[in-house]
Amino acid sequence: MAAKPQPLEAGTPAPDFTATTHDGTTVSLSDYRGRMLALYFYPKDSTSGCTKQACNLQENLDGLAEAGVAVVGVSPDSLESHEKFSGKHDLSFPLIADPDHELIGPYGVWGEKSNYGKTYMGLQRTTFLIDAEGVIQHVFKRPKTNAHAEEILSKL
Repeated sequence: MAAKPQPLEAGTPAPDFTATTHDGTTVSLSDYRGRMLALYFYPKDSTSGCTKQACNLQENLDGLAEAGVAVVGVSPDSLESHEKFSGKHDLSFPLIADPDHELIGPYGVWGEKSNYGKTYMGLQRTTFLIDAEGVIQHVFKRPKTNAHAEEILSKL
């Protein structure tokens, strides 16, 4: 098996990216220069924990925006899966499909995981709070799915 996920640490420049979102638009890290970005990686659309986290972020999106924080989600799911997930829960922030791990890899969130004694490869739920200059200011390695927006706001 491969190594356990090793997310990038605070103080590290965030790896640049350009990707297509669930609604067909293209987003890049440079689009968020001048403001904070909560780039959150989650394992799978429509699972209970991922749904709670996405809904918590959506419910608090205005407060995050008032604090100068944009939100972008990333998972290895397909664009079609993201489109259904976003539509079902009225998510208004971008979701990036990354089945080839073009973002997941550089951010260090893919690796060996274990659950109920079984070992498998997967994505570690992680959020990177990236500052206006593109530097990671805080890493949430196990965010609280029901209160993630509040966690983000507490680090500003």
